[in-house]
Amino acid sequence: MKRKTIFTLIFLISISLILRAQSGCNAYYPFEKGTKFEITNFNKKGKKEGVVRYQVSNVENNVATLATQILDAKGKELTSTSYNVTCQGDLISIDFKSLMNPELLTKYGDLEVDMTGNNIEFPNNLEVGQALKDANMNMVINMGGMNMNMTINMIDRKVISKESVTTPAGTFDCFVLSYASEIKMGVTYSFTSKEWIAKGVGLVKNETYNNKGSLMSYSELTNLER
Repeated sequence: MKRKTIFTLIFLISISLILRAQSGCNAYYPFEKGTKFEITNFNKKGKKEGVVRYQVSNVENNVATLATQILDAKGKELTSTSYNVTCQGDLISIDFKSLMNPELLTKYGDLEVDMTGNNIEFPNNLEVGQALKDANMNMVINMGGMNMNMTINMIDRKVISKESVTTPAGTFDCFVLSYASEIKMGVTYSFTSKEWIAKGVGLVKNETYNNKGSLMSYSELTNLER
């Protein structure tokens, strides 16, 4: 798998967590129709690598549709997609398909693709020390007599601290979460991440590290419009 594709997968895994509940589901992440926000991704040296623009395009029966536009570093659109996020009492359930890189779906769009997995779940009553459920996605691509398999696992999710964070979008009081991820596609790529989330806002910052603990990339909330 190309290095660029790996970094795109890492980026999308982190930003797939940005929609949580506000209104009836209580506390975390925008859940109002028309809300727009932007996450910008940087490499370890601070060079801009891409942008994802989000809009809550519809909210009905406690299900929000999140439309995304993925841009490269120069602002050229690479692809667009959407997925649903469901409010279930005090829990948000995010479609496991959000872990998938839309560029890969476009590449294999003419082939038979079967996806299964466990949704990303996120409670509204976060506390430091809290453990969160694992999530995963399995994809099998029928390439005409030969199957190609891909698995993404998000494991060891937990709330580790509270911190104040400043980005171009403002200053936010955040919970800090950590988790490990594995991407298996012939070979296995593994990395760990930390993310900062704020009430009524969502993802404010994310940092991704290799298995030696060195920073690989980071992303920040760069715009928020309600």
